[in-house]
Amino acid sequence: MPDTKGLKTVRLNLARQKGYPDGSDRHGYRFTAPLDESGHLDADGWKKHRDLCRVVRFWGDEEDDIGHLIHRPGGSWGFTYDLAGDEGDESGWKLSSHSFVPGEYVSIRDEDGELNTFRVVTVDDV
Repeated sequence: MPDTKGLKTVRLNLARQKGYPDGSDRHGYRFTAPLDESGHLDADGWKKHRDLCRVVRFWGDEEDDIGHLIHRPGGSWGFTYDLAGDEGDESGWKLSSHSFVPGEYVSIRDEDGELNTFRVVTVDDV
């Protein structure tokens, strides 16, 4: 069994926005990522565990998208669902500076360029 120290499972739910006045627990992301003690993404941990850093995008009645957390040259983070390059990636808005702790908010730009805000709901040990 691989060493999973520092790996967390994070759940993000769509925050309140137009069309979703109370937010939505049916729209969001669940992903595995290495976090440091303050809840920030850890690039060294990602290099060590990149195969375990998976993401599931759940969006209402649509089929779940399953992919990977990626760390790009220059330090930005995002999600990719198609390693062959046929689908667009999703990018986080300054994810490297966000702290993934329950109650915090993060923004993610989807493959269509739409920026949505999500609330961190849970952060659990893997």
